[in-house]
Amino acid sequence: MQKVNVPASRYIEALHRNQVDYVVTVPDWIQLALHARLEAGVGGIDVVPCCNEDQACAVSAGLHIGGKNPIVIIQNQGFYACVNTIRAIGLDARLPIVFQIGQFGKEFSLLGADPAKSTRNMVKLLEPLLSTLGVRFWRIETEADLDNFDEAFSVAKETNCPVALIIGAPIGWN
Repeated sequence: MQKVNVPASRYIEALHRNQVDYVVTVPDWIQLALHARLEAGVGGIDVVPCCNEDQACAVSAGLHIGGKNPIVIIQNQGFYACVNTIRAIGLDARLPIVFQIGQFGKEFSLLGADPAKSTRNMVKLLEPLLSTLGVRFWRIETEADLDNFDEAFSVAKETNCPVALIIGAPIGWN
């Protein structure tokens, strides 16, 4: 198995490669190292902290309409909390929102394994919910998986629909 705990710097490279200029977020533990790096200042990327995930979706939509290229960084529980907003803004209004969703609660013994094997509903229900909504998703657990950022951004732009990158392992501190 490849190295887990992909460094925050590699995520930032993927964001830059995909010309992300805004990170709209409700911080989560799985992505804490990335949040710390972004809050310390990363050239070309502004951070917009939000009170909740509904607000993050709405801010992302406004940025997109204004010609920006945002990403929404939240955790799985927050995604569940804003399903109606995702339906309205992402699916019905057909906006290409890219979600980066931390799999909070995923057992370390399941790193690299199918999340459906989790004993925790918040982990095992995320992918089926995304599928039900028609939101394409990619798992990110190793450095090799970071190439999925490129495909996710491309699909979001081509389809004018939301997509999700699921962060299955805590992001590394560097």
